[in-house]
Amino acid sequence: MTNFKPDLTDIKILNLLANDAQQQYAEIGNKVHVSPATVHVRVKKLKKEGVIKHAQMVIDYTKLGYDLASFIGIYLMQSDMYDNVVRDLKKINEVVSCHYTTGNYSLLIKLMCKDTEHLRKTLHDRIQKIKGISRTETMIVLEESMNRVLKIDE
Repeated sequence: MTNFKPDLTDIKILNLLANDAQQQYAEIGNKVHVSPATVHVRVKKLKKEGVIKHAQMVIDYTKLGYDLASFIGIYLMQSDMYDNVVRDLKKINEVVSCHYTTGNYSLLIKLMCKDTEHLRKTLHDRIQKIKGISRTETMIVLEESMNRVLKIDE
């Protein structure tokens, strides 16, 4: 592991890319007051250092028929079953995020489903059959009020 510390220019570039990863380096350079080549070199270094993992599109799943978001709190039978449970959860397309947590649940996952029947089948037929899961609690999302990228302090 290196001691890489992003400077103010790196942070400005990161904040711009976090809001729109498709911006041209020339456009970013204009906003940060550096050349497009400098932006390219810095982005390459940020990727090499693991600060930038990858760029991804933000998709509105509701426009594709996935109208039901839910969070599932998962209780594990034993904490040492975590790795195997996560491996099996990764095989379920509807699981879009998974977090190892403190508190009541061992894991908190987010699902995107088409409707309540799709949710029921995913839970009953797939998630609750995973070896190591003792029980689950489901919270259906009524509205997403905010979903934003973290603005890194300059």
